[in-house]
Amino acid sequence: MARIVYCVKLQRELPGLEKPPFPGKLGQRIYEQISQQAYNMWPAQQVLIINHYGLNMADPESRKILREQMEDFFFGHDAAMPAGWSPDTPGSGGGQKSKGGGAPRSK
Repeated sequence: MARIVYCVKLQRELPGLEKPPFPGKLGQRIYEQISQQAYNMWPAQQVLIINHYGLNMADPESRKILREQMEDFFFGHDAAMPAGWSPDTPGSGGGQKSKGGGAPRSK
């Protein structure tokens, strides 16, 4: 049976991770306070951060920045998802709808 945690990101009780995702205090904190569902949201955010900041994962300073961003993503001031949020599931009709057809063509 899955271990249940109160997920501070999603603000509800959900199945937790099977083990800490990596050694250290942050890994242990994620294990204790973040659900598997919330942790599965991190890879997409990680890619966005790496690309946005042009991080090089071979550089220790870039890894430090990414770890700080991870901590903020899970535990920062605005880390909790909005009330009523639910994950997109296939066929649920969830997610943001298109808001238009893109930028106007230049003349």
